[in-house]
Amino acid sequence: MNDAARPVRHVLILGGTTEARRLAGLLAADPFLRVTSSLAGRVAAPRLPAGEVRIGGFGGPEGQARWLREHAVDALIDATHPFADTISRHAALAAGTAHVPLLALRRPGWVPGPGDRWHEVTSLDEAAAALPALGNRVFLTTGRMGLAHFAHLTDLWFLVRSVDAPEPPYPPRMTTLLDRGPFTPEGERALLREHRIDVLVTKDSGAAATAAKLTAAREAALPVVVVQRPPVPDGVPVATDPEEAAEWLRRLFGGAGSR
Repeated sequence: MNDAARPVRHVLILGGTTEARRLAGLLAADPFLRVTSSLAGRVAAPRLPAGEVRIGGFGGPEGQARWLREHAVDALIDATHPFADTISRHAALAAGTAHVPLLALRRPGWVPGPGDRWHEVTSLDEAAAALPALGNRVFLTTGRMGLAHFAHLTDLWFLVRSVDAPEPPYPPRMTTLLDRGPFTPEGERALLREHRIDVLVTKDSGAAATAAKLTAAREAALPVVVVQRPPVPDGVPVATDPEEAAEWLRRLFGGAGSR
């Protein structure tokens, strides 16, 4: 097919992750792709990707399916955070209803190495239950949205790091550090020493930008409570990086997305 006859395909990318922004940048360079990124709006000042941007929810899977049809979306890519389980499930339902091809873009998870003292759990509640036996001064890096799961731990002290200020309920003995990655091993080592941290809690986000805390914890022989990520919805294919996602689109559209 010559360029004059090629249709412009509409791709909707869900998420404001690093991978989502990289993918939007790759795809926006192709004149035969219209790229829209959908951000949840939970971060006050998000880093905006290339292409068109919409902010806010869809009103559940039915609303999202309607949006896909009304905006003639040809492909949907779920590039949300690995723990955005509800959004991912809604995307799968919406894509099925609207008959739109769906791909999940998920960075690989972290893998423990020699010297790591990982305690793997399946939920924030399990993480909270494990803490009293592991330490008294907790570096909590699971994000501001789940702090209610730790609010009952009144005997422990928490250092909480998040992009935006948390809202209650949260632990009563808590110091908040507002910061955004990438972080360095040197900075994380200093943070652990300064606040006398004796246990780290993290989600298995798999991000290189936030992996330095694992290195620092390993060097300090600290226990690390790792919340395992939920699975991708059944039947949804997975790409592990933006380039692989772009290749999926190229095959789907017969050439678009490969420039």
